[in-house]
Amino acid sequence: MPLRRVSFCAIFALLVASWPAISAEIRLIAPALSAQDQERVRANSVLFAIEDAAQAIPQDLISAGQADYERLLSVLYDLGRFGSQISIRADGREVADLSALSAPVRVRQMVIRIIPGPPYRFGVASIAPLAFGSKVPDEFARRAPASIASIRSAVDTGINDWRDTGHAKVRVSDQSITVDHGIRVLNAQVTLDPGPKLRFGTMTVAGNTDVRTRRVVQIAGFPAGRVFSPDLVDAVQTRLRRTGTFSSAVLIEDTNPNSDNTLDFELQVAENLPRRVGFGGEISSQDGVTISGFWLHRNVLGDAGRLRFEGEVADIGGETSAEDLSLSVRYDRPATFNEDTDFYALTSLERLDEPNFKTRSLDLEIGIRRYATARREYTLGIGLETAKTEDAFGDRRYTLMKFPLGTTFDYRDDTLDAKSGYFANLGATPFYGLDGISSGLRLTADLRGYYSLGTDKKVTLAVRGQLGSVSGASLSNAPTDFLFYSGGGGTVRGQDFQSLGVDLPGDETAGGRAFLGLSGEIRAKTTENLSLVGFWDAGYIGREAFPDGSSGRWHSGAGIGARYNTGIGPIRLDLAVPVSGPGDMSGFQIYVGIGQAF
Repeated sequence: MPLRRVSFCAIFALLVASWPAISAEIRLIAPALSAQDQERVRANSVLFAIEDAAQAIPQDLISAGQADYERLLSVLYDLGRFGSQISIRADGREVADLSALSAPVRVRQMVIRIIPGPPYRFGVASIAPLAFGSKVPDEFARRAPASIASIRSAVDTGINDWRDTGHAKVRVSDQSITVDHGIRVLNAQVTLDPGPKLRFGTMTVAGNTDVRTRRVVQIAGFPAGRVFSPDLVDAVQTRLRRTGTFSSAVLIEDTNPNSDNTLDFELQVAENLPRRVGFGGEISSQDGVTISGFWLHRNVLGDAGRLRFEGEVADIGGETSAEDLSLSVRYDRPATFNEDTDFYALTSLERLDEPNFKTRSLDLEIGIRRYATARREYTLGIGLETAKTEDAFGDRRYTLMKFPLGTTFDYRDDTLDAKSGYFANLGATPFYGLDGISSGLRLTADLRGYYSLGTDKKVTLAVRGQLGSVSGASLSNAPTDFLFYSGGGGTVRGQDFQSLGVDLPGDETAGGRAFLGLSGEIRAKTTENLSLVGFWDAGYIGREAFPDGSSGRWHSGAGIGARYNTGIGPIRLDLAVPVSGPGDMSGFQIYVGIGQAF
């Protein structure tokens, strides 16, 4: 008999589990809460987290509803609503009275009804002791609206400020939170124990397999002996992650400090696969197809050094010139001179067949990259370039020494699809003509800014300014590939590629010594993955050493585009037409690529 009973129950359970799922409506009724607070309730609800209620069996809905009581009560406490009433019903029956094991066969509607309690205010709001200079958040104060979130924020601020001054083991030693429902007052008193000021002790390494431990330690730059600081912990982790060799790097502090007030750490790392292959492409209606690819080894000598081979074929099927070819080999060794200074060596071969010139060049360069912060870096190099060129000034061969210097500030919120922040890249390259060329200085600047409107950031304004200058060498005796042109996808969309230069006698065109580019975009997000864009570009080329408008000309273009978010960056489609400038103002250009235009 017991066996039959078990078998019958098993069969019944199987039938219930296989019963066709009926779509269940999930509703929230909380008219006393603001729209923003209601959205917060939905975001923290297990019921609303069920993505497809049609596929949720009744047991899932009942279990989710039962879990929501405590979760939603915590949300209301964070909002400062105490004494609230929460009812969660499945087809009119309170889910707290139901068992998930004996759930109804069907659930058509789940209703969460919230009657929030009245707002309370702080009576006593105290947290002590505080680190020197620490400021308690304004929302944690006497007579301010009371909420658990405000208390939590004050505690987090107090703890973080103590840790910033070296007290790594600060903790809450006592707390008292009481509520007086009669006068609607919440009293909160928190006592902190900062503990002793600590210094960094020793570091052990775990998780590395192919990268030598000694090199991991060199790259990390662990600050042994220095006063503890969360910023120094972050710096160690950042140095390892930016190599690209490690998929993760976490510095974990020991539970207890040593008797000499030092704190030991364990560095846990995980290595990426050493080899990587990548491909890219871009299409322009006039310039044709550009295909690029690379092969990368992230740990070529067991020292986290990166060896990268990269090639590109551009202007395939283009209307204005033959194909451009380039091949480069680059080696980067992190933490060569110190933990924040890398060494690099670069060799590149390039053949450019552009509308106004042709070059064949070999470039050799070595240098260093210095990371000042996670968002700011500097480069300094020395290079040798030899080239053969054909341009408006005839056939030339030249060799020069160059000394490239650069700095990059990257404060964008997203490098592939920025919505706020700014980016700046500044370059200065003094060059010394060894044979067939004059000496001089080349300056470049690329400045970008981003600002989004509204709390949802659905509309983004993006602006860009580009600057170029060649001084010291005349137009006819400057390196051909150091001069500037305007027009095409990287400067002025809608205008022909490199269509604006300096006009010379005999209907010849050369690059200018001065360049100025301006671009603006309005990006509007229409769906979760689709955005529409309107843009305007303008470019200036002049003979003068610095763009002052004395000898050059402007042209401009404008258009519309679309962006589709792929998760790894947006796919870009732009349609542009010429607006002003010399040349043919008819026709249009199409550009397709990956990532924003800037």
